[in-house]
Amino acid sequence: MTTKFPMTVQGARALEDELKHLKTELRPQITQAIAEARELGDLKENAEYHAAREQQGMVEARIRDIEGRLQNAQVIDIANIPHTGKVIFGTTVEIANVETDESVTYQIVGDDEADIKAGKISVSSPIARALVGKEEGDVVTVKTPSGVVEYEIVEVRHI
Repeated sequence: MTTKFPMTVQGARALEDELKHLKTELRPQITQAIAEARELGDLKENAEYHAAREQQGMVEARIRDIEGRLQNAQVIDIANIPHTGKVIFGTTVEIANVETDESVTYQIVGDDEADIKAGKISVSSPIARALVGKEEGDVVTVKTPSGVVEYEIVEVRHI
């Protein structure tokens, strides 16, 4: 039995777009570059040929990786889930540090979509694991590298 990995609709769409770009634009460009490099003669000392072949290998590996991720994705559309105020996969959560009162907002997403700069944290991260299942007003304790931090859940949004 293969494990399904949770992914938001936006995350799946981004992977599908990247896959389309790789297959319809990049792959033909690389094939063309290899053909042109072959015409230059001796392949042993042909840097253009070797660079194009290396790029081809990386693109093909990425295509296989994306296809595998999409095949094993469990796409969760948060719009179809009733808003209960509980933190679940896909929700956006505003939390406030109990000590400093600093607040931060995160969307809980799949591992492939996590991007801390964009405010997206992995569902398997310590903060997300502490938040999931809790609701607005709850205080959660998160073990961080710098020690234990308490956060209050200020708001849970379905976006």
